[in-house]
Amino acid sequence: MTKALKINKNSEQGVLELLKFLLESGKVKGVFTLKKISKDGAVAYSLITKSDELKDAVPLFPLMPVNAGKLLSRFTLRGETTEPVAAVVKPCELRAFMELVKREQGSLENIFVVSSTCGGVYPLKMAVDGSIDKNLSKYWDAVKKAEIPTNLRSACKGCGEFKPYAADMTVDLISKNDIDKQCLIFLNTEKGMEFAKGMKAEFLEKELDKGKLDKFRSKREAEKKKLFDEIETKMNGMDGLIEIFGKCIGCHGCMRVCPICYCKLCEFESPDCEYKPSNYEMELKRRGGLRVPPDTIYYQLGRLTHIGISCVGCGSCEDVCPVDIPLSIIFKKVGESVQKMFDYIPGKSIEEKIPLITFEKEEFAEVED
Repeated sequence: MTKALKINKNSEQGVLELLKFLLESGKVKGVFTLKKISKDGAVAYSLITKSDELKDAVPLFPLMPVNAGKLLSRFTLRGETTEPVAAVVKPCELRAFMELVKREQGSLENIFVVSSTCGGVYPLKMAVDGSIDKNLSKYWDAVKKAEIPTNLRSACKGCGEFKPYAADMTVDLISKNDIDKQCLIFLNTEKGMEFAKGMKAEFLEKELDKGKLDKFRSKREAEKKKLFDEIETKMNGMDGLIEIFGKCIGCHGCMRVCPICYCKLCEFESPDCEYKPSNYEMELKRRGGLRVPPDTIYYQLGRLTHIGISCVGCGSCEDVCPVDIPLSIIFKKVGESVQKMFDYIPGKSIEEKIPLITFEKEEFAEVED
């Protein structure tokens, strides 16, 4: 039976109570979490080292300004932290960080992870126009009822990986009717139990309600099927791909926010991918016209094959696309089909190797002549 902390405050205040305790007890030297950074309610991931700064922290705010896995990778890329840091991240952010650590793009050493059963996040445009605050009460009502909140990122609506795999602590949110009165935090690891010692809270022997989470997962799966069926109709054949990816303007914003893209020099931004005058002349003679920039479809297909096996479905790519290409659903659909072939869930376990860098002699024996 898993141990859990019960704090008689609403879920966000309970998490803040935990973070304050960790800082003031010296168990961590810093807290990485979402924080309000302006009077108009803008939030950003911040590193906090003084407990009084937690007054502006909003660890459970349903927004992902950038996938935190990418930030934690940058934070630990040059070496592990010398002191413990508590990081409050969403399940897909944690999985992204795990995938990057596997690629030696970061370190888990001294990172203490707090996550939650996730109701999803809103698109960034709702943070810009200020409409998130107007929807917060509806969001938390939906989370309490294990419903899918309206206006979420498309990727979140169909996400079945809303329960974190490798967190030291998990905040129970989905299908909890009393999250506005009580905070329940599960202690998943020995480190989680050790860090909770000394906190003024009730310690329980309890498990996450699998039945309720499975029902919620079924709702998400049904929504995902709708999204997949819709995109499959649009992507039917080469004409469909051209229709969808042909809108790409080559800004590479999707690549910049993708937590799995980490190459210092991307092939698609290297001189090798630049057209020479002779290339333009040849294409113009052959076709009579050429869109600029060229090869945007090639770019999208290249990215799809490059990161599909490790795509965590966070939806950041679609969120920043200026021409509204449904990237998150395309990448999620293709990514899941590849991941299923290898029986691989990206970021589930730090011990599980990335399939594309391993070799199994009997792998895909059914496709042999």
